[in-house]
Amino acid sequence: MCTTIGLSTLMATGAGTAPVAAASATASTGQSIINLGKKYLGTRYQFGASTSTTKYFDCSSFTKYIFAKYGVDLPRTSVAQSKVGKAVSKADLRVGDLVFFSSGSRANGKNVTHVAVYAGDGKILHTYGSPGVTVSNLNSGNWKKTYLKARRVL
Repeated sequence: MCTTIGLSTLMATGAGTAPVAAASATASTGQSIINLGKKYLGTRYQFGASTSTTKYFDCSSFTKYIFAKYGVDLPRTSVAQSKVGKAVSKADLRVGDLVFFSSGSRANGKNVTHVAVYAGDGKILHTYGSPGVTVSNLNSGNWKKTYLKARRVL
């Protein structure tokens, strides 16, 4: 009887539901960010791209732009972005988490040189060289070899 009353009170007041609601809101924001980013598939890559254009992006101007549309103000560079939010393990990635790599000509295997957004199902949404904005497999090839860490900003 007490259990029933206690449970009924929790359900009636909504007590105990905030973490589920917050997680759900975070998940939908993450998916919204991915959906927006996918509208730019194929958009040209340009290192050092301005944050005031969508004609081309570099990796961090792209993440800064798509997150800003959902109220998340990220720093301009991938290095600075790698220091915001909270650390998350690769095994615990959620859609919308930022993932960081040490790849390309400036990489030494330890320094952050690239940022992407985790899109779910082992995929990342990002931009680099050709083909520009694209979806890649996090768990194969270059991205598997050069993965460094992830941060949760949502």
